[in-house]
Parts: sequence; C-alpha cells; structure tokens
Amino acid sequence: MSLMEPLIAARKDAGLTQAELAERAGLSRMTVQKMESGALDPRVSTVLESARALGLEPMLVPAGLRQEVEAFLRSGGKYLAQPSGVSAPPSIVETLGG
Repeated sequence: MSLMEPLIAARKDAGLTQAELAERAGLSRMTVQKMESGALDPRVSTVLESARALGLEPMLVPAGLRQEVEAFLRSGGKYLAQPSGVSAPPSIVETLGG
C-alpha cells in the first residue's frame, strides 16, 4: 500500500475535490493532482499538511508491529483476546475518550 492510497480514500470519503483539499492544505490543486497520480514524490511536509487537512495524523509504526497495530485499529481499539461482558476491561477508545 502506498502512502497516498489512504489520503486519496480519506479525501474521497470526505467528499472533497482535489481543489478543495489543496485549499485546505495550502497547496496548489496541481500539487494534489500530481501527488495522487504518482507524478510527484512529495515532501514529508506536504504529505503532513494534506493529512492534517483531512483530519488525519500520520504515525510511524515499527515494521514488526504493523499487522498488530492495524488489527488493533480495525477492532475499534478493543484489547485483543479479551472476553466481552461486564468484567471485561474497557476498550482503549473508552479509556481515552472517557
């Protein structure tokens, strides 16, 4: 998976055009178009501005933990291999949000 794939998906999910994302991120529409098409290898600062304009915060994850982190995020932040029910520990989402 390329770094741009989740950004493109997030832009489309937000219902934004490339021009609207560009305006929010302080970039030109042409820069966003070239990044998304692969014609431009963007600077890290450009990717960060694009991500933040979409309400995302990029995070570096050690390669050896990638699968576990992705599974954890897909689970909604639930502790892995924990029973459900009254005596179950709260999810990390509940812990952080509440």
